[in-house]
Amino acid sequence: MRVMQGTFSHLPDLTDEEIELQIRYALSQGWAVGVEYTDDPHPRNFLWEMWGLPMFDEQDPKAILSEIDSCRQTYPNHYVRVTAFDASYGRQTMGLAFIVHRPPEEPGFRMQRQELNDRHIAYTFEPYVTERPEGQRYSSDGSGVA
Repeated sequence: MRVMQGTFSHLPDLTDEEIELQIRYALSQGWAVGVEYTDDPHPRNFLWEMWGLPMFDEQDPKAILSEIDSCRQTYPNHYVRVTAFDASYGRQTMGLAFIVHRPPEEPGFRMQRQELNDRHIAYTFEPYVTERPEGQRYSSDGSGVA
């Protein structure tokens, strides 16, 4: 199952050249670009771990790509995304976010159905990977190493 979050998630994975074009666009808008990662991509888990601080003053897309590559190498079995923060509203607003790296295997989610009072039905989703401890979720043997 392919996790579909953020801009471009319905498209095939972006190449580094396409990622650089999106970073150039974000920088041209005056947005601060950041890199984030997680091993729990649940749709309600929108607070991913920051790879350093957002690069507020960085104007070189190649430097940002270098940070993306460092994050990919450090966390090869995690999701990595680029975020671009638009400060024009006077608050932290995400102008753009897209996944730039996925683990080799994406096991998906389990849906649980609950029947409530008065014929109401509630659904919850749990990622299969959260059955393993953090840091060991995306490897076949549970070691954390692909």
